[in-house]
Amino acid sequence: MQTIINYFEHISSAHRSAILVGGILFFWLIESGWPLFRFGYNKWKHAGVNFFFTLTTILVNFPLAFILVKSSDWAIQSGFGLLPWMGEVPIWLKAIIGLLTLDLIGAWLAHWTQHKTKWMWRFHLIHHADQQVDTTTANRHHPGESLIRFLFTTMAILIAGAPMWLVFLYQSLSVVLSQFNHANITLPKLLDTVVSLVIVTPNMHHIHHHYVQPYTDSNYGNIFSIWDRILGTFKSMNQKEIIYGIDTHLKPEENSRVKNLLQIPFQKYRPPIGKEANKQGIF
Repeated sequence: MQTIINYFEHISSAHRSAILVGGILFFWLIESGWPLFRFGYNKWKHAGVNFFFTLTTILVNFPLAFILVKSSDWAIQSGFGLLPWMGEVPIWLKAIIGLLTLDLIGAWLAHWTQHKTKWMWRFHLIHHADQQVDTTTANRHHPGESLIRFLFTTMAILIAGAPMWLVFLYQSLSVVLSQFNHANITLPKLLDTVVSLVIVTPNMHHIHHHYVQPYTDSNYGNIFSIWDRILGTFKSMNQKEIIYGIDTHLKPEENSRVKNLLQIPFQKYRPPIGKEANKQGIF
């Protein structure tokens, strides 16, 4: 455990970049060989759009990173947050509880809130508008959403009282698991049943990208699957019946051009038009 702490306590920017790039390449190769859907698209052109938003995410997060450091340092020095309040408990137990807390607030709650708050949803639907979901979709977030997620991550660090080594561990796991559960692959049913009891699998998260509600409003998890099960947002469906995208932006000129994707949050709001929209509309 101390080896893990030492590594993430001093992890370099180069290593963090390698985790991002390495994850994309790894799942890119797997989904190219054994895809769930054969989209018949230009994979590089599709990736180019999503890599643009990867860059904007980096540009938003990099200059604000000092806020995460200051928040963590303040929580540790002040004894504020869940982990400091736990007192003398094994470090491995603190790490697990810390990761669960960061994932709940920094990922699940942030995601759920964006679906349930109309102005936030306008930024988040850029992610949902992708009609060829693959591992690069994990990084497709409007700069406005990147800022929203950053604020939730900061709040999660303060509530957890997480040291920076744990924050870096969480972010590394989050990046890799997000690329994994967006990848255009499917796990065998038995393996998925077992793995998805703990972590979010592609089979589970693909359903979240089905183009109509209530499926769009389900399976919000990023690392741990337990939050959707506990909080009643878990759903399942046949993988082959999934249709990617969002029912309000089905035209290619709306969902695959960077210029329009950047403008969507500021365009006239369109409510969901799926057959279930009247039951679980975004408010």
